[in-house]
Amino acid sequence: MTGKVDEALSYEQARDELVEVVRRLEAGGTTLEESLALWERGEELARVCRRWLEGARARLDAALAEEEDAAGAAEGGERAR
Repeated sequence: MTGKVDEALSYEQARDELVEVVRRLEAGGTTLEESLALWERGEELARVCRRWLEGARARLDAALAEEEDAAGAAEGGERAR
C-alpha cells in the first residue's frame, strides 16, 4: 500500500497498522529484507499519521482564531456604545 491508498487511510487505520509494524519489528525473527520493508511501511504510515495530526492542529488553530475574532468583535461593539 502506497500513495493514494495511504491517503485513503483514516488516522486510526494508519496508527493501528503502524503499531502492528512496530510490534513485528520489535519481535524480530524477520529477514533483513522483510525488516527493511516493514521499516519503510512504518515510515509511510507515520507520514500519514503526521498529515492527519497537522490537519487536526490547523483546524483547531482556525477554530480558536475564529473564536478570538468573534470575542474581539463583540468587545469592540460593546465599546462603541
